[in-house]
Amino acid sequence: MSKDVKKIVLAYSGGLDTSVILTWLQEEYECAVIAFCADIGQGAEVEEVRQKAAAAGASAVYVEDLKEEFVRDFVFPLVKANAVYEGGYLLGTSIARPLIAKGQMEVVRKEQADAVAHGATGKGNDQVRFELTYYHFDPNIRVIAPWREWDLRSREALIRYAKDRGIPITAIPAKPYSSDRNLLHISFEGGILEDPWREPEDAMFVLTTAPEQAPDKPLYCEIDFAEGIPVGVDGKKLTPAQLLAQLNELGGAHGIGRMDMVENRYVGMKSRGVYETPGGTILHRAHRALESITMDREVMHLRDSLIPKIAELVYYGYWYSPEMDLMRTIVDETQRDVTGTVRLKLYKGNCTVVGRKSDKSLYHSGFATFEEDEVYRHKDAEGFIRLNALRLRIRRLLGR
Repeated sequence: MSKDVKKIVLAYSGGLDTSVILTWLQEEYECAVIAFCADIGQGAEVEEVRQKAAAAGASAVYVEDLKEEFVRDFVFPLVKANAVYEGGYLLGTSIARPLIAKGQMEVVRKEQADAVAHGATGKGNDQVRFELTYYHFDPNIRVIAPWREWDLRSREALIRYAKDRGIPITAIPAKPYSSDRNLLHISFEGGILEDPWREPEDAMFVLTTAPEQAPDKPLYCEIDFAEGIPVGVDGKKLTPAQLLAQLNELGGAHGIGRMDMVENRYVGMKSRGVYETPGGTILHRAHRALESITMDREVMHLRDSLIPKIAELVYYGYWYSPEMDLMRTIVDETQRDVTGTVRLKLYKGNCTVVGRKSDKSLYHSGFATFEEDEVYRHKDAEGFIRLNALRLRIRRLLGR
């Protein structure tokens, strides 16, 4: 191993992998290793990170509360864009990685470190997301990816390594799958879920009640938006993190937001993922509903044509890229009039839009009515139809 590295900042979660990596880096590179943990809504596990990292020999530990930044600057732009990957995935893990890497690079600057490290494997998408972000902030940063370097190839090997070196890890039960959690979602993959025919057991789910067990009485809620950004629930203004947390609670209680899909990873393989995204699902439905009355048809259709590309860029790790900057600028322009309120009914796994209103609304009952009005003349439709049919008629007249 190269000995020219003096200080490494590791994206540290406190789990088995990064606990082993912290010690491995110190042994292999013979340098100081700083542990960085971004609190983006993982839950109680964050509280233990500082002690675990210090016990494992970290020269310094940073635990940063980034929940508000996560929702405000990363999640809400996805809501504004209606970004969904391959028709189902609301990008909960994908959008978290650039923020974690950004926080890591801020620690690099403060500590004058010359390398960064992460615990992503060589098969997954996260290695790309982390490293593209590192290079955005420092094109010359040294990146260390232990899973691409070491000879520890299994969970058992990691456990043996930890025991041999006295690395403090909690009891490691045999888990039938892996999971990743933040304020937007929790994901499950691997293990028993690698069989796409096998239904996940209900005991696996964390954020959502099984729809069958959800309350028999529906819950109505209202979400306020300002220029495409969610700003309040049931008339109460909330911070971004507070708002998403509240919708997670409301949606989770009524079984909203479960998704089971097989997706295409950037590295080339297919992977089955099961997701719980209660608050994100509610926001997506509500935002779409408000756009339906506030956005011009052609603007909406043009923006909709960009959704697969935007979602792909996020999924692949190109949050910090010139093409993503362009896409976000376009989306922001489309959201200027997306201001108003949407009412939804949450009931046994279903999130149904039941009302929408806005001072910016383009919907007018007088224009939409089947009754006589002063704006639309029914007879004008004949010429409109004949002009649009002209190319079809010519094609048929020529025998094609």
